[in-house]
Amino acid sequence: MVIYNPKDWWKLIFTLHKSDTFRMMLPGILGVAMFTGLVAYIENDVIGVTFKNTTAIHALVGFVLSLLLVFRTNTAYDRWWEGRKLWGSFVNNSRNLALKLSSLDLTKEEKLLFWNLISNYIYACKEHLRGTLNVENLSINDKYNVDYFYEVLHVPNKIMKAIYHEINQLYVDKRISGEQLLFINDELKSFTDNLGACERIKKTPIPYSYSLYLKKIIFIYVFTMPIGFVVEFGYWAMPIVAMIFYVFGSIELLAEEIEDPFGLDPNDLPTDQISETIKENVAEILL
Repeated sequence: MVIYNPKDWWKLIFTLHKSDTFRMMLPGILGVAMFTGLVAYIENDVIGVTFKNTTAIHALVGFVLSLLLVFRTNTAYDRWWEGRKLWGSFVNNSRNLALKLSSLDLTKEEKLLFWNLISNYIYACKEHLRGTLNVENLSINDKYNVDYFYEVLHVPNKIMKAIYHEINQLYVDKRISGEQLLFINDELKSFTDNLGACERIKKTPIPYSYSLYLKKIIFIYVFTMPIGFVVEFGYWAMPIVAMIFYVFGSIELLAEEIEDPFGLDPNDLPTDQISETIKENVAEILL
């Protein structure tokens, strides 16, 4: 995620970051401008058309297209914001669980084991959502080594199973009461609930037909625009049509990027930093 000062207008206006849609769409913008110039040359210099321009029609269609893009952007942002709330819940639940465990009569080794398991769970969730999870990168301990995760399809569930096992063992050994077990259970349950909600966002993109329709409408709208615009504006239609393509195309491009907020794109959630924060906070509480 890009960290920036939203009040620094001039710097933001003239900065060309790799996440800037203008930089990503520059080849398409130049292509649209050249296509518009070609249409202007054919209509005005070769054929010499005299029909009435179609700017009024494009104005009406543009209004409808704007409404569709607003809905598209709001839907994508809702997914991004829900993902941020879920990862904020991961932070709170990790701290709450660590605080509750710290109040129990645990040995130093047991506290270290719980810190290791909680940190591994958050790291596994982060990498699981990205599809890049490698168990070799987990912080392995003597009790739950690489063999424990061998051929496991859902590593976060396996780690949570170990946490449940350790908590239940404390109850079996009569080191915690049934009330304390229930006291801890809410945080344990919330971890799985949060991951399930993140997986729902990850695996349920915007309906295919809607995305397909929107892209087709943008394409048809932009590439029919020069037919009427060059009659009224001549070669000045080149920057006009290119700018309109940049505006509409950028909105769709931004929506595509933020609707899956768990990856490594510049506008995705800072899950790396959140994971490290949880690891440090839990260590400070337990160790």
